[in-house]
Amino acid sequence: MTVGINLNLNLIESFCKKWQISEFSLFGSVLRQDFRPDSDIDVLVSFDPQAPWTILDLVTMQQELQQLVHRDVDLIEKKAIENSDNWIRRDEILKTAQVIYSQNNEFS
Repeated sequence: MTVGINLNLNLIESFCKKWQISEFSLFGSVLRQDFRPDSDIDVLVSFDPQAPWTILDLVTMQQELQQLVHRDVDLIEKKAIENSDNWIRRDEILKTAQVIYSQNNEFS
């Protein structure tokens, strides 16, 4: 897998465990040649079914992740993409997303 940024996988794993993230994926420009120094990182997450997070928790997660990677982050729930009416965007994201962490396999 080619990623346009160096990620500390131990920090990503700790972040995922803290927030009960069962799957952490990247998509968008971070996986392509057009990733630039000012590009944000698009992150797709799935949560454990018991995770009780609110919208405020998601904002906190996003801010914490931005501090970890020193870059702006778009944090999106996979469930929201899977339920999107925009089938073109949905299919492109789901087809190209690369799993970085999975609760079952740890790191991919």
